[in-house]
Amino acid sequence: MADFLHAAAAHVWNRGLIVLILLTGLYFSVRMRFPQLTQLKEMLRLLGARGAGASGISPLQSFVFTAARTFGVGNIAGMAAGMYFGGPGTLFWLWVLAFFGAAIAILEGTLAQTFKRPMRGGYRGGPAYYMVAAMRPGRLGKIFGLCYSVVTVISLTFLMPEVQSYYIVQGLNEAFGADRLLAGIVLTVLLALVIQGGLNRMGRATYRISPTVGTLYVLVSLFIIFANLHRVPEAFFLILRSAWGRDAAFGGITAFALQWGIRRGVQANEVAVGTSAIISSTSEVSHPVQQGLLGGLSVYIGTLFVCTTTTFMILLTDSYNVLSPSGGFVFEGLPGVEYGNPFVSHAIQRVIPIPNFGNVFVALAIFFFAFVALSAFYLHAESNLAYLLGNHPAGHFILRVLFLGSVFFGTQIAADTIWAMADIGFGMMAWINLFSLLLTGHIGVRIYYDYINKRKTGVLDPPFLPKDTGITHGAEVWESLLNRKEENE
Repeated sequence: MADFLHAAAAHVWNRGLIVLILLTGLYFSVRMRFPQLTQLKEMLRLLGARGAGASGISPLQSFVFTAARTFGVGNIAGMAAGMYFGGPGTLFWLWVLAFFGAAIAILEGTLAQTFKRPMRGGYRGGPAYYMVAAMRPGRLGKIFGLCYSVVTVISLTFLMPEVQSYYIVQGLNEAFGADRLLAGIVLTVLLALVIQGGLNRMGRATYRISPTVGTLYVLVSLFIIFANLHRVPEAFFLILRSAWGRDAAFGGITAFALQWGIRRGVQANEVAVGTSAIISSTSEVSHPVQQGLLGGLSVYIGTLFVCTTTTFMILLTDSYNVLSPSGGFVFEGLPGVEYGNPFVSHAIQRVIPIPNFGNVFVALAIFFFAFVALSAFYLHAESNLAYLLGNHPAGHFILRVLFLGSVFFGTQIAADTIWAMADIGFGMMAWINLFSLLLTGHIGVRIYYDYINKRKTGVLDPPFLPKDTGITHGAEVWESLLNRKEENE
């Protein structure tokens, strides 16, 4: 089974998908005149939008939820895995992905907000919804929406949760000697209690926990980096040389650096797969582009403050191994150590020699980050199931049971298997979502310029009127929001 999964992941993540991701990001960056640079000040301003509307969650809560789910296993254990297969150059290609991928995130968030729908006291939206509403002919949009929803429900329920739950339990086992079976049961029960409370409970929990834990992780990371500050230039140039095949040791795996940099970057920041758009659709803002810009900012947050600091910790302390395509290792700084959490915990332990501190710190960070990611995965799956079945209680109950079963299953299987499963899920979603963006992105670009032009007139939070961008159907929720605002005034 493991060999089959690895072969399937390799087919999904072929050269075509990597090229498609990068070219799509480049194309929309040019179309929107590089909003990841020109609108950075506006992104930071929007972080102050704290108030929640009558429905949904606040823009800031949505941003924190979006950013927090990128603080999961992919940014910590995932970067260690990327280093293991692709070497130091992996980080350079992740930087490239983050830069161009931010434009994709802005576009996804904008479209998701535009075509969201009210449901169960809040909002639901995402790729399936904007595919149907924005794609022409309508039948093509329905086919894309159906395919994306089915693939997403399958991926988020059966393929992707395992990598998060595996590393939670692995961390608890290494740090505290926790029994894997018992830890898996406790984790599953805790997650069931959180997702039972719905979007608002998940949003509140994330809003309270993630900034604190994330800040602590970044502070410890920076401490490790500053303790080895004299090696930072050496590590930086090693990353560049490795990415372009100019390093004597890592030059032979340049192609692997590109592949694993994009592959792990997509998993770390969920660029191009459309899941961040699902979260973006749940908030109330005055204009869809506002949440789109916050989605773009979340890509930077995950990349710069977690992926980059994690990789530098590992590099500066030589706490990593790099696999050679021909067998053996190109570099072996931790003989006999499994890739993943241990690379990071060893890096911390080498600078902070408090007994077991590295294992405990990484275990707790992974627990909180991955727990939030699992909550987000369930929300994504539920949103797409709602697209397929509507608000059907029995269907949502079955989804919950299956999802929790997968979470528990992931705590009991092997690391190689879970990474292959996750890669298959992310890759299949990315193929469908990217093609849909190429067919519907022009509408998102039009909405983007509507916001930019209104902001130029001095309006701080311009209202969104679908007719201003030529949208005649699918965005009815904005009419009701405008009417409610007028009534309140």
